[in-house]
Amino acid sequence: MKQDTPITVTSPLLPPLEEFIPYLEDIWQRKWITNNGHYHQELEKALCDYLGVEYISLFTNGTLPLITALQALRIGGEVITTPYSFVATTHSLWWNGIKPVFADIDPATGNLDPEKVEAAITSRTTAIMPVHVYGNPCDTTALQEIADKYGLKIIYDAAHAFGVKRDGESILKAGDISTLSFHATKTYNTVEGGALICHDAETKKRIDHLKNFGFAGETEVVAPGINGKLDEIRAAYGLINLRHVNQAIEARKKVAETYRAAFKDVEGIRMFEPIPGVRSNYSYFPIFVSEKEYGKSRDALYEEMARHDVLGRRYFYPLISTFSTYRGLPSANPSNLPVATRMANEVICLPMHHSLSPEDIYKTIEIIRKS
Repeated sequence: MKQDTPITVTSPLLPPLEEFIPYLEDIWQRKWITNNGHYHQELEKALCDYLGVEYISLFTNGTLPLITALQALRIGGEVITTPYSFVATTHSLWWNGIKPVFADIDPATGNLDPEKVEAAITSRTTAIMPVHVYGNPCDTTALQEIADKYGLKIIYDAAHAFGVKRDGESILKAGDISTLSFHATKTYNTVEGGALICHDAETKKRIDHLKNFGFAGETEVVAPGINGKLDEIRAAYGLINLRHVNQAIEARKKVAETYRAAFKDVEGIRMFEPIPGVRSNYSYFPIFVSEKEYGKSRDALYEEMARHDVLGRRYFYPLISTFSTYRGLPSANPSNLPVATRMANEVICLPMHHSLSPEDIYKTIEIIRKS
């Protein structure tokens, strides 16, 4: 039997309307709705405090920070990256005329395997673009040692990693630049939006020029920039959501703990183990379905869930390396990416958000345990 309201894999964290309206009234009075306005500046300060970083630049979505980071660091040539991510990661390289080189991933985290990264380095390699997949921190120490050894930059796609800390310190401090997405599906959102985190004032200045057409004043253009600015309405929305995100993360944590307890003894269902010392934001809850052990393929389970209006997501499937733009690259050959290929073929992200009811969670668990 189908229910009227499907159980969705994500649900946006919406600020209370009664809290949002006074901000809108103030914006209407100010008549300054974009171009580094009052709430834009307030949100940058508030996010620096919340995330424990010194420099942040806000963007209108999560893809433009990736594109801009490559421009800010003047990256060219080849960049080693992961095939196991959302397409924006690799698209940002393509838009900058950079050749992506795919390396395989660690089955314990879904992140780039440092050994595979080092093996992929050539004389044309200029940078590494890892992803903190599902908010699981990469092995930032190993990757930094490789980058230092070969003189490479590191740009972290931290789209899933809002507020994630390891040993009390923000993982956004790793590498040369990190980027965030504030898309509606993320733990924290500004409807659409994103940010770029760097470590010095000079780099932030260059980033802010690049996201505003390259303007460094009323009449001076210092770089071929783009329009990446976040408007006042979404900045105000983001300020309010910042008050509520910790409560949402706690609700997500309880969902994750319930799932983990329910599936720990289900043969053929694998979950990531919690990483010691990591404060997670519980962005996603992926499971990996072994057809041989579980007795049913990932796709069969996915379809069974959908028949009961439980909408999981095969995230990330298919691999970026299989898309037409990239599949001709030598590094895209599946033989080069056995772990990523297997994980892409086994993954389902289960419903994971702050507004799931106990009944929603129980229904999801029962389908998986009984299938």
